[in-house]
Amino acid sequence: MAQTADSTAVPAPVKKKPAATRTVPDSLRPKPKPKPAAVAVKKDTTRTIRKDTVRTAAVPATATVPVDTSAHKTDSAALAAAPKPRPVSDYDLYMKKLAQENIFLKPGRPAFRDTNILRPFRDMDWLVYLVGGILLLLSIIRLSYTKYFADLFRAFLNPTLSQRQLKDQLSQAPFPNMLLNIFFAVSLGVYLYLVLYRQQVFPQAEPWLLIPGLIILVAAVYGIKYMMLRFCGWLFGNSELADAYIFILYLINKILGVLLVPFLVVLAFCDVEIARTFLYISIFFIVLLVVYRYIRSYSLVRQYLSFSKLHFFLYLCAFEVAPVLILTKVLLNIWLTGNP
Repeated sequence: MAQTADSTAVPAPVKKKPAATRTVPDSLRPKPKPKPAAVAVKKDTTRTIRKDTVRTAAVPATATVPVDTSAHKTDSAALAAAPKPRPVSDYDLYMKKLAQENIFLKPGRPAFRDTNILRPFRDMDWLVYLVGGILLLLSIIRLSYTKYFADLFRAFLNPTLSQRQLKDQLSQAPFPNMLLNIFFAVSLGVYLYLVLYRQQVFPQAEPWLLIPGLIILVAAVYGIKYMMLRFCGWLFGNSELADAYIFILYLINKILGVLLVPFLVVLAFCDVEIARTFLYISIFFIVLLVVYRYIRSYSLVRQYLSFSKLHFFLYLCAFEVAPVLILTKVLLNIWLTGNP
């Protein structure tokens, strides 16, 4: 009955629905073969495709025109590597203003260049060791013969000759006496070299030849003078007077050798202006000691001989002043003309 009822029942009219697009999954749908020249467009989309999208899809993938970005990269690199402009300094502004105002710097003016003579470099490190050696020698003599040094300055400061015992003590110490005489020759020779060096006399002379030459010259002058005084004392029968004069002469020389040591340090290492000032001071002390030697010699000779002051003046001019003037004349002639 149920079957009969179902079969006899009139089926209800089915309303037709509008045709709808059936979407089929991509996995069930057969994949179309890819076209090499066109981009595949899915058929299951109902969206409206824009014209520019279709136009882009119509262009083959292999014909895509690359965008040239190298120019932009180059410009960016150039901007990054370009140095920042340096601000104008006050010096540049001053020089620019000076070039505009100074008549000697304006264009078209003749240029005058002051060029100095190129002086060769001279290594003067050896001077440190030389001055240090002189100081070391003086300190050794001073520490080894302390009593001799004390007696030497006592005899120098005492102008009278009443202390014969002190004179005899100094004369009976031959070794320190010889050492101080050698020290005087070394000190005076180095002093003369430094004076010539500061005054630019013989600038091309080699120090290792000039310094020993000056030391030997000083030693030879006073050695010849010593022998001449001894000979004159023997010749005229006044050996005691000659001994007293030689004692005063070499006493002043020893004091002068010690006095020149601080001036050697200043002349060797100080600036030009300071060295020139101390040079004048040293010359003043040298002249003062020479005058003091002549005063003491005159008072000594007056005790043994009777003579006029004119004779003593002629002796000074003939045996003391004239050799110094002749030697100075020769040195100046060699320095100015280059010919002896």
